[in-house]
Amino acid sequence: MKDTLKLICDPKPLMVAHRGLSGIEKENTHGAFIAAGNRSYHGIETDVHRTLDGHYVCIHDFNTARVGIDNLVIEESTFDTLRSLRLCGKSGKKDRADICIPTLAEYIAICRRYKKVAVCELKGEYTREQIVEICEIVAAEGWYHETVFISFNLQNLLYVRELTPKQPVQYLFSGNTEGLCEILDRYDMDLDIDYNCITPELCEAVHAAGHEINVWTVDDVETAQRMAEMGVDFITSNIIE
Repeated sequence: MKDTLKLICDPKPLMVAHRGLSGIEKENTHGAFIAAGNRSYHGIETDVHRTLDGHYVCIHDFNTARVGIDNLVIEESTFDTLRSLRLCGKSGKKDRADICIPTLAEYIAICRRYKKVAVCELKGEYTREQIVEICEIVAAEGWYHETVFISFNLQNLLYVRELTPKQPVQYLFSGNTEGLCEILDRYDMDLDIDYNCITPELCEAVHAAGHEINVWTVDDVETAQRMAEMGVDFITSNIIE
């Protein structure tokens, strides 16, 4: 039976399970979240989309083609339609009746049950009212202060901060890092960056300004050890624990 890879170092960054433990279970499913919950991960990451009828669900892509063969656009589909779709298992076939798209509330409930930090990526662009709805769902599950919101869309994070000025947020980033530290300083945000873009100099500058660093998505132990030696605070991985 496949198991996680182990990162052994001291100090060790806090580990975050990418889309749940997606190296073993189907990404962004109840099984992946529970598998991460049963292990030593600090946090469990997921991706949040809004359905046509205003529900919030956990899926990475903007449609279901990659994970479910049938191509349903999330924002153009009702929750009931999406929920009835059976996703493919790790085999690439629809060979398990229990694999479906979770709701945001179900994901948060699993994080709370296993006492894992919820790391919620806000996909796309949300209105302020929609961010309020998302935060209310998380708060209703009793896990708001144990949730970190991340996004490539800076405005999504600013809406979160309007509601809760001290809420942990991480600015997702990949590409040219020029001017990045200025953004983090201006809005007092932490960094969630493609590991290919981090350098010792950037790591030192971000830490000197008082911000934390999460790197994604690291799936080999050698790279994870290099990130640890650099001094990153979190590593997001599909398979390393």
